[in-house]
Amino acid sequence: MRDGTAASRKFIDLIRQASSKWANWDPPIEIKVGAYGTIDNESGELDVEGNIYDNAFQTSLNNQGLKINLSEPSCQPKKGGIDDDIIMSSSGVKQGDFSVKPEVSLFNLASASLKAEFQFQEGKRGAVLVMHKPQQEYIPRGKVLTLVHKAVELQDKYLVTSTFTCPGYYIYLSNKSGERIALALTASAPIPAAVGVTAGGSASVDWWTDAQAAFLRKAVDKSGLYRYTPLYTLKHRQKAWVPRIFRGEEEKETEDDLWPDCTPPWQPLDEDGEEDQVWEDKDDEFTPRSAVEGNLPFA
Repeated sequence: MRDGTAASRKFIDLIRQASSKWANWDPPIEIKVGAYGTIDNESGELDVEGNIYDNAFQTSLNNQGLKINLSEPSCQPKKGGIDDDIIMSSSGVKQGDFSVKPEVSLFNLASASLKAEFQFQEGKRGAVLVMHKPQQEYIPRGKVLTLVHKAVELQDKYLVTSTFTCPGYYIYLSNKSGERIALALTASAPIPAAVGVTAGGSASVDWWTDAQAAFLRKAVDKSGLYRYTPLYTLKHRQKAWVPRIFRGEEEKETEDDLWPDCTPPWQPLDEDGEEDQVWEDKDDEFTPRSAVEGNLPFA
């Protein structure tokens, strides 16, 4: 894999295939509900241009003659409950029973609140995303997306309709060696010299892992703040909606018609995150894949 940009795009693509959601390769960078922009074709990341809840966007709506007041409570983003830890993995990854090598037995992993182990398929990239007690925030359905659809600023743009924030995340992209990795979220320090032990000797929550790879990212906010955004839902503004006639009645447009899940702007990727040469040679024959290849039980 040539660089972190290719790794970013490959990781995002694998998680999208597994969940229909969009992964954030750099979770400390905040992504807010209502953000809109374009997708960087090289990295797969969202280039944010604005937010529908900003005052500037509201002013522009008024100037366009669109009488929409997004400051109304019914239009404001809603928050769901705090979920249990969520573990997501791509195809080619098998989750097995947690076990560690004998030399790791000194570590106090028995009290870990989260433990998992993964076997990756040799010769193939695999992705794992773990979110510790995530919380979803989302644009309420039934009104907002229909109202803002005609806004000039959103033409050909992608819109963040929900986000998943958490106080701790773990993301891993395999190196094609068929490796097996283990991870745990420990509530106490495994050994006295462990990272996270303060001068007073008390310990804090932290990740333990035996993974040794360049494409591993993890963090835990010691105070439990929800400051990471590892996952979000991305919709693409449909240019025009063609109604269909069903039993003599015209079908009514829905939010999903106006804002379908976005498909990636790149052609199918090879194992190193590069656009597959086979598809590049057959450009005229290429048809974008469906974005919906799986769903999480969230709005």
